[in-house]
Amino acid sequence: MTTAEEPAVRLVSARSGSGPATWGQRAIWGVVTRLGDDAPRYNVPVDLPVAPPRPVARVLADLTELLLLHDSLHTRWLPAGEDGLEQVVDGSGELPVEVRTSPEEKAAEVSAGLLAELAGRSFDHTREWPLRIGLVESEGLVHRLVIVGAHTGMDYWGLGRLLRDLESIQAGETAASLRQARPAQQPLEAAEVQASPLGRRRDEAARRYWCEQLTAGPRRIFRNPAAPQLADDPARMFPNALLRSPALAVAVGRVAAELEVSDAAVLLGAASHQLARMSGSSDVLFQVVVGNRFQPAAAASVSTVAQEALFRLTDADRDFADAVRRTRSVALNAFRHAAYDKWALDREVALLVEKGEAADHSYWWNDTRDPGVGPFDTVERPRAALSELIGRTELSWPTEFLPRRNVSMAVDVLTAPGALDLAMTADPAVVDRAGMERFLRGVERLVVAEAIALGD
Repeated sequence: MTTAEEPAVRLVSARSGSGPATWGQRAIWGVVTRLGDDAPRYNVPVDLPVAPPRPVARVLADLTELLLLHDSLHTRWLPAGEDGLEQVVDGSGELPVEVRTSPEEKAAEVSAGLLAELAGRSFDHTREWPLRIGLVESEGLVHRLVIVGAHTGMDYWGLGRLLRDLESIQAGETAASLRQARPAQQPLEAAEVQASPLGRRRDEAARRYWCEQLTAGPRRIFRNPAAPQLADDPARMFPNALLRSPALAVAVGRVAAELEVSDAAVLLGAASHQLARMSGSSDVLFQVVVGNRFQPAAAASVSTVAQEALFRLTDADRDFADAVRRTRSVALNAFRHAAYDKWALDREVALLVEKGEAADHSYWWNDTRDPGVGPFDTVERPRAALSELIGRTELSWPTEFLPRRNVSMAVDVLTAPGALDLAMTADPAVVDRAGMERFLRGVERLVVAEAIALGD
């Protein structure tokens, strides 16, 4: 393998400007700038095959159109005073592109290494655009494309939009034609709306909702934590578990149809019911990551729009179907209050915590699935009965993480070929490995058992 001369994506006369950062940008910037060496875990990476393979120049031209379409991809962030953050959209500049030359049969292996290299470094948000590009080429044709985004520039919903726009560009669209067909709200435009009287009212209403729910919720969810003596140990590591379930991928749609809710509500309701049963608290709270793309212009945006909603379900231990049905309405109300100035909210929450008036809000739920991508898009749906399929569930322990602030449990929902994944990280002072397995398998069994009851 050799390293070829490194080309670049060059912008000359793109849109430019500066102004206050959006609420989403401020929220993520505040997190990643505090993480230091741990910041790369917030990067947004993807490794793609290029089929059919394309010349390097053509791939660079496609990427240029992509940057012209989305201002967030050529934006930097500058601190402004004690409580300010400015976004600067550059109208010109260069985005370096890493190119590796490899035999075609080793392209995937080389690409995986390149992805790890590009994703393993922190971004300098004041100097660097929030995007890194890598290409693996063989005999002048690009076979793999690596994209790593900074979370300040995009969330996972934004990454999905970016990939769909790139496919359209590869098929012949341009930034101009896509903008005309599907206008996207740019971050400077979003910030202007947020600073308006309407935006300020929404911010105030959201922060008021959060404080009301925190005041009403339980002060501690897990009544009997696994190892409270570990809570003061800064060297403890947070285990990470991954449950891969073909049965859950089949069952969740059946249950959603029967209960007349979304499959996302089924999973969040099941998690809430299982958490209540395990913890001893009938009321549970999750900070739920919300895409905040309810309007078409926001849905077409590649930016960091997602923020957390505070989801509080009362009597969550009473009945599974009841918990799922109520999850829908409770979640919708929470989602209405999932856009706000997080820095201002953090100050208000800190005051509640200091006075002992804040509920335990250290449980996180992030359904990262792209609604346009299903588990059976590329593999055949299994024909086995659910009672047999649940035996194919796999549980692994991929890694451990350094302690995370205000995290007792964090669960991500992901789509896998032929399965749904539940990835869980937990504070061992609160939930040990046995408890993590009990929670994950409990969520799976609740949904699968309900589906089997409908007819296996």
